[in-house]
Amino acid sequence: MSVVVTRNVGLILFAISGLALTAQEEVVISKEAWHLNELPIPIAVVGFSGEVERVLKFDLEVVGCKLVSPSEAQYLVSGSNSERVEGRLTDQISKTVLLAKAYTGGTLRAQAHAFADDIVALLPNRGRGIARTRIAFRVAQGQVSEIYVADYDGFNAQPVTQDGTITAAPAWVPGRLELYYTSYKLGGPHIFRHDLSTGTRKVFARYPGLNTSAAVSPDGRRVAMILSKSGSPDLYVCNADGSDLKQLTFTREDESSPCWSPDGRWICFAAKPKERRVLCKVRADGGPVEIIRTGGVPNPTEPDWSPDGRWIAFTSQTRAGFDICVVPAEGGTATVLVAGEDPSWAPNSRTLIFTRRVQGGTVLSLLDVPTRQVKDVARVSGNCSQPSWAR
Repeated sequence: MSVVVTRNVGLILFAISGLALTAQEEVVISKEAWHLNELPIPIAVVGFSGEVERVLKFDLEVVGCKLVSPSEAQYLVSGSNSERVEGRLTDQISKTVLLAKAYTGGTLRAQAHAFADDIVALLPNRGRGIARTRIAFRVAQGQVSEIYVADYDGFNAQPVTQDGTITAAPAWVPGRLELYYTSYKLGGPHIFRHDLSTGTRKVFARYPGLNTSAAVSPDGRRVAMILSKSGSPDLYVCNADGSDLKQLTFTREDESSPCWSPDGRWICFAAKPKERRVLCKVRADGGPVEIIRTGGVPNPTEPDWSPDGRWIAFTSQTRAGFDICVVPAEGGTATVLVAGEDPSWAPNSRTLIFTRRVQGGTVLSLLDVPTRQVKDVARVSGNCSQPSWAR
């Protein structure tokens, strides 16, 4: 499927082309699907040209493939793209044709993404493809920042807000074309809920003080957020309609960046007890706060729980800057992956999108966690940060 976004008097319309939607398929990945420090899969792409060739190569590198010559490749991707994309995937070790298919409907770019997703589904330990998923993120120009949405590779980027003020912290509603985010449009930091299919939005949280960092439960029924209505930034949870607001933490320090476990039972967040930043979790219905150990890595913040439940990605702040790290969800020894911040998991529980600092600004990049391969997404004018991957 290709999703095309058009702007029309504040209304974002998502037009669906003829390719099938896979973004909301159930993710079923073995607990042993991949391990840290995997070697890339050697793959060759031949016969394609122009945009289709670029899209295929990008999509395959993002999920841990290494582009090599046909003589060095384990898998050969061959085909053409004159009026439509026609492609084959051959295992050159077993001499087996794994896929032979022609793609129609939508643009050639959309067809190339669909072909890439079909290839990825047949490669070992890659899960399903992510080439037709979407991201939301913050774009800052001077003192003004707006929320944008785009294809996962940064193409077809379009603004969601035109508030002319500070907006931040976009978060998708699972399975829906809806976002939560924080905006100063009404004078203070308030949380808005924005339906992208109709263009309508409403204030979701406008309590005294800080209202930010909305995170929606996997079933879409509850929202975690950070409010300072009681005096300091604490973690709260409520129903998706705003009812039944419940305070989960009661500290003088600031809590931040909540995220949900895939089963919806736990909320992970960053806290600062005794002046030391740590990751914590608390049951969504309330209870004692538990620390998640991130051994060997200081100052963890900005956690995101992988959809398969195995990992928590987070940002570590050091004297040298910021690093993207992962730790087993139950806690343990953390692994530093790459310099960056603001990690968000793809639906495949393998790829991360994050913010990377370059030449005094920030861009968005994609990281294949097991192989550590990094690819920058297409750039939007301004400093991009705080990505959120639709699941």
